Amino acid sequence: MALFKKRTVGKPGEWFYCLEHKKVEEGPECPAKDRFGPYASREEAQHAMDTARERNLEWENDPRWHDAQASGEEGGKTP
Repeated sequence: MALFKKRTVGKPGEWFYCLEHKKVEEGPECPAKDRFGPYASREEAQHAMDTARERNLEWENDPRWHDAQASGEEGGKTP
């Protein structure tokens, strides 16, 4: 018997998307570093990668995110 058993955090009824196995799980089966969630429903968890892709596009196109590059102030250097 292991003295220090790794326990996952979460509970049944919460849904997760496992990045390693590329599948939806009810209650966490995989370590937190390998999953997105929790989600309220299986359907939300199934669309986890789509949601992440959409959010990444929003960040990439957010003018506040690229403010330093646009003004040439990145790291105090001028081009």
